[in-house]
Amino acid sequence: MKVALLSETYFPHINGVTTHIKTLKDGLTALGHEVLVVTASPDAKKHYIKDGVLYCPAIRLKNIYGFGVSNPYSRTRLKLLGEFNPDIIHVHNEFSMGLFGIYAAKKLNKTLVYTLHTSYDDYIYYVMPKVLARAGNKILNKYLGMYANKSKAIVGPSEKCFEYIKKASHKKKVRILPNSVEMSLFDPEKVDEKEVEALKEELNIPKNAFIACFVGRVANEKSIDVTIKYLAKTLQKDDNIYFVVIGDGPALDDYKELAKSLNILDKIRFTGRVEHENLPVYYMMSKLYLTSSLSEMNSISMLEAMAMGLPVLQRIDEINKNQIQEGKNRLSF
Repeated sequence: MKVALLSETYFPHINGVTTHIKTLKDGLTALGHEVLVVTASPDAKKHYIKDGVLYCPAIRLKNIYGFGVSNPYSRTRLKLLGEFNPDIIHVHNEFSMGLFGIYAAKKLNKTLVYTLHTSYDDYIYYVMPKVLARAGNKILNKYLGMYANKSKAIVGPSEKCFEYIKKASHKKKVRILPNSVEMSLFDPEKVDEKEVEALKEELNIPKNAFIACFVGRVANEKSIDVTIKYLAKTLQKDDNIYFVVIGDGPALDDYKELAKSLNILDKIRFTGRVEHENLPVYYMMSKLYLTSSLSEMNSISMLEAMAMGLPVLQRIDEINKNQIQEGKNRLSF
């Protein structure tokens, strides 16, 4: 079978959708299927295919992580996709590539599959002022309903996806397929203890410290401020406890200023961007995965941490509360 995976972002961008698509691509390929990733690339001057990826020229969005948006109605892209001749066109984002997926599926008479990765209520502030967010969410729900209507199948990583599609005034069944982890990479036995000690030294953390980590986009929807404020209230100066925030994003400087204003900056480390293949040593350094985010469908970072043996301390998300087991591999607040 031939499958085209359409996404606004792909490597070198690092995010949950990118990681999901790579894992899906590798898994399908290992099963003998042919896969073509179609993605927007601000660095591409023309459409070209390399290593199973069709890169499409795009305009860079500086305010949204440098992602790109392409023309959703490209004859060149349609021709190249037609030459690949996919059995399934699988859309993973709802913007220029999503619209192109709907257009291409109709033109090429192919089956369209749609995966909803994101609870967009938490992201509407990126594109409109807060005062317009309520109206914006209604428009967005109708827009997502269009994808549901055009698709042969809807896939989502958690029950939250079903609830979100239902809210978008659509009753089509959602197939729940949880996110997965590349277990060959996230294997505790493959991490050298010397690398762990070197990382602690690089981050200026004592060897015997208790370290909690969070991995993800450093942005408002991740509610890292909730964690920082709580730690500021509870940690004592002599507590040998540190919180490591692994990732980059638009709120990085704001969170650094918050930690500084609450006199807890000495207990927090902000690493900035870390390549996906380098994450295992960061998890191995830690004793706990700590998150206050309520915006996740099925956090890949949390699953990777669990694969590395970490328990989770998680702000309770009612819809997703059954993803992990209270008292066994999770405590919640």
